[in-house]
Amino acid sequence: MATNKINRSQKNDATLWDKIITLPQYLIPQHSLSVLMHKLTRSEVTWFKNSFIRFITAKYKVNISEAAQTDLAFFPSFNAFFTRALRAGMRQIAEGEALITSPVDGVISQIGNVVQGQIVQAKGREYSVLELLGGDELLAKRFDQGQFATIYLSPKDYHRIHMPLTGTLRKMTYIPGKLFSVNPRTARTVPKLFARNERVVTVFDTEQGPIVMVLVGAIFVGSMETVWSGKITPPYGKNIQHWDYHGEQDITLHKGEEMGRFNMGSTVVMLLPLESELFKQEFSAGTPIQLGQAMV
Repeated sequence: MATNKINRSQKNDATLWDKIITLPQYLIPQHSLSVLMHKLTRSEVTWFKNSFIRFITAKYKVNISEAAQTDLAFFPSFNAFFTRALRAGMRQIAEGEALITSPVDGVISQIGNVVQGQIVQAKGREYSVLELLGGDELLAKRFDQGQFATIYLSPKDYHRIHMPLTGTLRKMTYIPGKLFSVNPRTARTVPKLFARNERVVTVFDTEQGPIVMVLVGAIFVGSMETVWSGKITPPYGKNIQHWDYHGEQDITLHKGEEMGRFNMGSTVVMLLPLESELFKQEFSAGTPIQLGQAMV
C-alpha cells in the first residue's frame, strides 16, 4: 500500500524577513485584540459593517456569487457575512460512506503520516499529537501511526466546517492557548504553532475508526463554535475543559453535515487512525481543496 512520505530532515525555510514580520505577534495582547475584533465583527452599525464587508471582499477577492445571499448589504453584521452559507449545490459531497472528504474549503498546509507521534507543521518544524491533544495520552496513542491533514482557511474562504465522514460525537475538549496567526509565514516561523494556540478538540466514532477534528484558533478569530454547543469562545478560559457525550446524549452527524464554524479564519487539523485508508497522493502542501472533495 502506498504511503504519504514526509522528508523530516530538511532545514526549516523560515527567512529572516519571516521572523521579523512574525516577531510583533509575541508582543501584542493577542486575546485583548481578539475580544475587540469579536465586538467589531458583530457591530450592526450600517456604514461600518458595510464598509468592512466591502473592504474584505475586495482585498481577498471573495467569490460572493457562491453564497446563498449575494447582496452584501443584506448581512446584519460582518460576522454574518463571514460565516455566510453557500448556495445549494455549490459543493458536492463525494459519494460513498467509506470516502473521507475535506471538511472545509482551504489550502492544505501539510498532510501525511504521523511518525513516532509527530506531525509536520512546516519544513523542519514538528509537534506531537500528544501536545496537540492537550496531554491526552490515551487518545494520542490511538493516532500514533495514523495520518494527519492540516487545512488552512484564508479570509476569502467559506468558514463553516462539515463532517468528513458520518460520526457519533464522543468527546470535546477546549484547550486554552496563544492566538498567533496561522498563515503559512507564521507556520514556518513559530515552533509548535498548532499545539500552542487555543483550540477545540472533537472526537468522533466512525465506521473507519475514531477521527479527531481540531479547530485551531488564531489572532482575530472572534470565536469558535460547534452545532451542538454553540459559541465556545470568548470568553477565553485558562484551564482545559472536557465534555463527554454518551448514551442519551449521543450526537450523530452525517457526512457533509455542518459541525461548526470559525468566526474569522483559522485552521483545521484532522487525525485519522492507522486502519483508515491513505490520503490520495495528489494532495501535498499548498494544494487547494474544497469542502466535500474526496481525500482518500
